[in-house]
Amino acid sequence: MKSSTTGRVAHVAVTTEPLDLAAHEAAVADRQAGAVVSFQGVVRDHDHGRSVTELEYEGHPSAPDVLREIVEEIAADPDVYAVAVSHRIGVLAVGDVALVAAVSTAHRAAAFATCARLVDEVKARLPIWKRQLFADGGEEWVNCP
Repeated sequence: MKSSTTGRVAHVAVTTEPLDLAAHEAAVADRQAGAVVSFQGVVRDHDHGRSVTELEYEGHPSAPDVLREIVEEIAADPDVYAVAVSHRIGVLAVGDVALVAAVSTAHRAAAFATCARLVDEVKARLPIWKRQLFADGGEEWVNCP
């Protein structure tokens, strides 16, 4: 079992660069870990029955600090060995990766639960807004304050 020390923040980024799942998984590698769970949020070609052609993510200047705060909270869980997460901003095409998260723990149940909690917290709290562009020429902002 893991000691009472908290997990480490392995990587946190808000970036315009493409995201690398394997790099996030490598960042959370730990000899004690029996489980690494990762997640990729991928731009899909539809939303609510409408064809999506691209997305644009815009972040508030506080987004990197908020993301770090979320990751530090998740890493404080005594079951967590390491956490890595990145969110991409800018214009993304269908198939591009917008969010990557990875966590390591001793056991799979904790890793799955922790990764899900991480993604949910990022979606709920990160001040990044999404503009969807549709094939019919329309657009829609999502998650705006």
